[in-house]
Amino acid sequence: MVRVKICGITNLEDALAAVEAGADALGFNFYPKSPRYIEPERARAIIERLPPFVTPVGVFVNEYDLEAMARVVTGARLAVVQLHGDEPPAFCRQVAERWRVIKAVRVAAELDPRGLADYAVHALLLDAARPGAYGGTGGRFNWELARRVAHVVPTLILAGGLSPENVAEAIRLVRPYAVDVCTGVEARPGKKDPERIRAFIAVAKAAGRHEHPGCSTLREGGGEL
Repeated sequence: MVRVKICGITNLEDALAAVEAGADALGFNFYPKSPRYIEPERARAIIERLPPFVTPVGVFVNEYDLEAMARVVTGARLAVVQLHGDEPPAFCRQVAERWRVIKAVRVAAELDPRGLADYAVHALLLDAARPGAYGGTGGRFNWELARRVAHVVPTLILAGGLSPENVAEAIRLVRPYAVDVCTGVEARPGKKDPERIRAFIAVAKAAGRHEHPGCSTLREGGGEL
């Protein structure tokens, strides 16, 4: 079974649409420069309305103050921390001692899977690289690189330019643990298109069942990434 994370949630309407469509996790962006930035208090109000088996993920970019991060994690009631900046492996390991951590790695032309183990986090997310941008670009990278990583990283999350139109192909090639989408299901930055959310999740789940026919179709819930 392939899990699905809908990232860049800014309002309750989009969150509930994603939950109803079958999302396993929702991403809340705490990077102030992002057009999808959300205040921790507003995120908490949304998270408190989520069912218990949907995982709230907080996205941070180059936030090296662990106490500041802790205030957001606790205040918003996050279950998982996603580090989406230039955080070095040593810092990622430090964060992973306190919370479950997803480390985003931005992929350009090449990627050596051997260096990824240094992060020692709970999951790795591969996203397309664009100078000066930290996610949410809608850009796509070479999925063959992700396929190689998936062979050595069991909890690989694929992101970067995914959409209802191409997610099945991506899952068939890469066979990731999960897929992550933001711009591919948006009407505009910060506002989702519910029809595209439903289409994306339906296609991803169907493709995941085809690639992993022996897996349960039940969501794992907040206890697992």
